[in-house]
Amino acid sequence: MTSIETGILVDAPASKVWSILTDFAEMPTWNPFIRAISGSLIPGERLIVTIAPPGQRAMTFQPTVLAATPGREFRWLGAFIGRWLFAGEHYFLLDELGPRQTRLTHGERFSGLLVPLVMRGAMLVATRNGFIAMNEALKRRAE
Repeated sequence: MTSIETGILVDAPASKVWSILTDFAEMPTWNPFIRAISGSLIPGERLIVTIAPPGQRAMTFQPTVLAATPGREFRWLGAFIGRWLFAGEHYFLLDELGPRQTRLTHGERFSGLLVPLVMRGAMLVATRNGFIAMNEALKRRAE
């Protein structure tokens, strides 16, 4: 298993961070990493997500929503052919530290036979950098 986890403090309440994170129509206007999301935030439903890691070509996939707890957690699972081959569980966790501060934890756990071939070197670094760029853009938008 390979994982990426990033975090950032946002000087805004969790409700505001959540509203930005889940306003899919506005996401292309501010998010340098997740270029588009469509679908419903209902566990079991499928989304259509397009990501653009820095320096890599954009990818579109259809993950399944695992969790969508307003102001707390948004999580999805994407898989290529099957979980045994390549899967990524992407997550956003919001921890309200006070009425005007939220810690955003943004990460993904990759599993499956292809992980050592796909999630290494430049792709792993680009994906991590994409998470960080998204976190920073969300912070600017929320504050």
